[in-house]
Amino acid sequence: MDKRQNIIDVATRLFAEHGFEKTPISLICEEAEVSKGLVFHHFKNKNDLLREVFVHITSVIEEADQQDANVDANEIRMESLIDSIFEGMMKPEHRKMYQFNFSVMVHPTTRAIVVDLIEDRYRGLQVSTEEVFHALGYENPAVITKMFIAEIDGIAMNYLLNDDFPINEIKQEFTKKYC
Repeated sequence: MDKRQNIIDVATRLFAEHGFEKTPISLICEEAEVSKGLVFHHFKNKNDLLREVFVHITSVIEEADQQDANVDANEIRMESLIDSIFEGMMKPEHRKMYQFNFSVMVHPTTRAIVVDLIEDRYRGLQVSTEEVFHALGYENPAVITKMFIAEIDGIAMNYLLNDDFPINEIKQEFTKKYC
């Protein structure tokens, strides 16, 4: 692994554990076993590092969500989409990262740093999900997609913030609703 990616991986973990504001660059350097000079060689400042961490988290989320990409049959495509979304969200090793992702998106300071990246991620999700609803013959796929994404976000937020959230039962009902 190259040093730049190692810094991003360590920053992702530390930001998820301690929060962006409470994670000093010095701790990232110590954990990544690199100098501050090397961190600032790769990233202009801590905000730039946050942007790269957000891009990294987006790639993890998209990788998990793309497990359905090879499914051609429309009748199982939606179920595969739902399965991939829930499976990615439910991976224990992703929990803290997903929690941090939500906090970045809702906290005004960090949101301002990554707002364009949030919008890009949302557009990509909107387009790919709308294609599925369109292929399934939904009358207004754009609106249905917005509802679907909002429901997923609400489910994810509740799951990530509540240890006793019945995620498997929710997934079953969600699948019944859309399949």
